[in-house]
Amino acid sequence: MSHKRQQVLVGGMPMPGRAERVVKALFLTVICGVVVFPFIGVISTSLASPEEVIRAGGFVMFPTDGIDLSAYRSILSGGTVTQALVVSGFITAVGTTLALFLTCTLGWALSRRGTFGNKPLLLLVLISLLFNPGLIPTYLVVQQFGLLDSLWAVILPVSVSAFNVIVVRAYFAGLPASVLDSARIDGASEWKLFWHIGLPLSKAVVAVVGLFYGVGYWNSFFGALLYLNDSSKWPLQLVLRTYVVNGVEIGAQDLGAAGEALPPQTSIQMAILMISVVPILCVYPFIQRHFAKGVLTGAVKG
Repeated sequence: MSHKRQQVLVGGMPMPGRAERVVKALFLTVICGVVVFPFIGVISTSLASPEEVIRAGGFVMFPTDGIDLSAYRSILSGGTVTQALVVSGFITAVGTTLALFLTCTLGWALSRRGTFGNKPLLLLVLISLLFNPGLIPTYLVVQQFGLLDSLWAVILPVSVSAFNVIVVRAYFAGLPASVLDSARIDGASEWKLFWHIGLPLSKAVVAVVGLFYGVGYWNSFFGALLYLNDSSKWPLQLVLRTYVVNGVEIGAQDLGAAGEALPPQTSIQMAILMISVVPILCVYPFIQRHFAKGVLTGAVKG
């Protein structure tokens, strides 16, 4: 009887046995290996020397000849990849800033019950969440506004996400009413309430929504594929799709390294892939601590 009591947790759930824990550990180890090993191969191939990549047949798991940065020097020497990296940085920075501003202001307006047009506007947001306008109508709207072959065609159509607006609205609606009422009594306008009280108290949800928008803009390529005909305006993900997924060979003129011996195509492709992944990996650890709090609180409150 005492043994059974030891097998029960505080919450009433039975504690898993040793065999079950071993099976779970083995299963998680296999899953982690499936995820991590290809990533290690991508990093190793991008850093391996050209001779070692050729000897290995194009894919190196663990480089033995030392680290070679020739692939990164080639793609960052001022050619197509460097230009695409600048374009992606611009799209991500401007798009995320604009999307956060629009989403937070709209979420604040919808969270203030009794304001003019609150319910119809909220209904419109919910309808846009349930029904997608479709590819052809969206393309025609972009064309009518004269945004074709412009970076704004990639930024503006996805600058407001109905899901993110609902999350932000729910978070704002859960702010302490006593704090807002005290500020109103002191003569604070609605803009000051939003800027000096609402946003500082909502850093978690703003960080999470900003991460959503930033990752979306950084990884987007379909909008650029539809709206951008000028290859000089292509973002990094579209260049990655062209050279890695479609297997188009990368020449010296594409890398700004004319007259120089290029590393193997596989090394260049893996280096492009790493450059497209590293920025998100660098940003995520700083926002990860806000992730659960921002999403769960924003989804439950209100």
